[in-house]
Amino acid sequence: MSNERGGDAVGVGLVLGALVSQMVGAALAARVFPQAGAAGMVGLRLGLGAVLMCLICRPKVRGYRRADWQVILGFGAVLACMNLCFYQAIARIPLGAAVALEVLGPLTLSVVASKRASSWMWAALAAGGVALLGRGGFDELDPIGVGFVLVAGALWACYILLAARSGSRFPKTDGIALALAVSAAISLPVGIADAGTRLLNPVVLVIGTAVAVLASALPYTLELLALRKLTPATFAVLTSLAPALAAAAGFFLLDQTLALTDIAAIGLVVAACAGAVSTPSPKPVVHRPRAATPVPVGVPE
Repeated sequence: MSNERGGDAVGVGLVLGALVSQMVGAALAARVFPQAGAAGMVGLRLGLGAVLMCLICRPKVRGYRRADWQVILGFGAVLACMNLCFYQAIARIPLGAAVALEVLGPLTLSVVASKRASSWMWAALAAGGVALLGRGGFDELDPIGVGFVLVAGALWACYILLAARSGSRFPKTDGIALALAVSAAISLPVGIADAGTRLLNPVVLVIGTAVAVLASALPYTLELLALRKLTPATFAVLTSLAPALAAAAGFFLLDQTLALTDIAAIGLVVAACAGAVSTPSPKPVVHRPRAATPVPVGVPE
């Protein structure tokens, strides 16, 4: 029992570290949108993140089956589209409001995947905090930005499920490294078409490298490790901390002010996450990454 609780505590710490890193990276990226554009920053971030992860992890590419590669291709496509939509959103609406809307995707997943009635209560409380965080402001938001972030939220829920499947099929952090390579192949051409030679600006390259570490390589690795210790439902409820952290990042790094209702919303979200973590959850099924074995020639997948 103590080992299980210790594993849960480590998983929670990994998720929190990933969220903080992502929000700081997003705030840093938003500062460079005038120079590189939203799509340009996504392409630069995912491209550099893929290079860093592949150099560090040196993932193996042989011995996997077609079904494994289908997971990676889907994972990479979701990563690319999710980030393209989210960055288009924060180019139009405040970071805190964007994440408050985006987190509705993981919250929906937490309710659908939950097997305990108490999880519905904590998810509802977190949803109330999300709604309060945007009280009085959502009516004035750019509708295109809102549309982009709602799509990003749905893709975030897909990301959680695909990250869990990737972690069960690929050892260590090989899955996220390979998925980042796929996402870079999708997003980089879009970013180059949008920003062109502006991506070669030394300041943009330096900030892009920092964003690649803070918003891609580091948090995706931490989340993948966390999903090996937590159920997808618990992970999804924990991500409802994201609006609070995004609002704080917007306040400290982007000069976006916090109203009293925002502070109250943060309290609700934190309480919901604390309740979700303290409530015992069904023991997750542990999927150990299987060893890479050669696929026999002529055997259909």
